Amino acid sequence: MSTKLFTYEEVSQHNNRKDLWMIIDGKVYDITKFQDEHPGGDEVLLDEGAKDATIAFNDVGHTSDAVELLVKYYVGDIDPTSKPVKVVREDDAINGGPKGK
Repeated sequence: MSTKLFTYEEVSQHNNRKDLWMIIDGKVYDITKFQDEHPGGDEVLLDEGAKDATIAFNDVGHTSDAVELLVKYYVGDIDPTSKPVKVVREDDAINGGPKGK
């Protein structure tokens, strides 16, 4: 079975509490169901989700157990020919919209 490839654009669409993906070391993870279990809380996942979170993940110094846990959420690899995109989250779009008077 071949590995599913995702573009950065595709990953960026999974950017909210109900549907959250993350890229770590070129691999794509669907971390939607992990948010409630994350010891650091869901906010950090939401902040780093829908994009490449490799640096943030490594900076925290996760345990080997945390790294092994990723296997459970793996959905594919990032397409090496795709380019990173700016992630626009639902909350950002709402907050950045027209302001009432």
